[in-house]
Amino acid sequence: MEALNLNVLFEDNHVIVVEKPPMMPVNQDESLDESLLEHIKHYIKTTRNKPNEAYVALVHRLDRPVGGVMVFALSAKAASRLSESIRLNQFIKRYVAITTRPLKPGTMVDFLLKDEKTNTTIIHPKGKRSELIIEAVDTLSDQTSRLWIRLVSGRSHQIRVQTASRFAPILFDQRYNPKTKPTHPIALFAYELSFPHPTKKEMITFSLPIPNRHPFTLFKD
Repeated sequence: MEALNLNVLFEDNHVIVVEKPPMMPVNQDESLDESLLEHIKHYIKTTRNKPNEAYVALVHRLDRPVGGVMVFALSAKAASRLSESIRLNQFIKRYVAITTRPLKPGTMVDFLLKDEKTNTTIIHPKGKRSELIIEAVDTLSDQTSRLWIRLVSGRSHQIRVQTASRFAPILFDQRYNPKTKPTHPIALFAYELSFPHPTKKEMITFSLPIPNRHPFTLFKD
């Protein structure tokens, strides 16, 4: 495996927090492309001189096209406790998205159902309750708006589906924005993650700068 230049934000004996690059699968899928999980295992094995394969557990996900902050567990105890924290909605995940039109700040609630055969998610009465909060909106034009989002639940493709269902799909989202052209990575980025440390129990927060690429650079802060 060719070494990936991992951006490690934090690591100890229990967790490792890294930046996931866009277009890299979190774990191996049918494409058989190298995954972030494989690279982290290689990193831990190499940097800690482990004779056998390193234990690294996936506890949450980011869609393949999306980049941003992720945490992985480095022990079974940490994996169990982080999974329980997710079940209790103790993870705080924040994203920035550029959409084709503005949406009002506030809470969105839908019931989302995933079709495993097509790997798409739809709004359906038999789906799981899915909630997000649009915390702030910056409008550049009637076709370009920046949303600051807190994800309350963590359903597959959730932000992409909930914004698209309100006629404000994310720019360069090839799955839920059929009019888009694949000229850039999807304009969705997981910029901040907070969670209770699995052994210290205190909340810890990690954040990344907003990507310095189009269309994020359209907005000057």
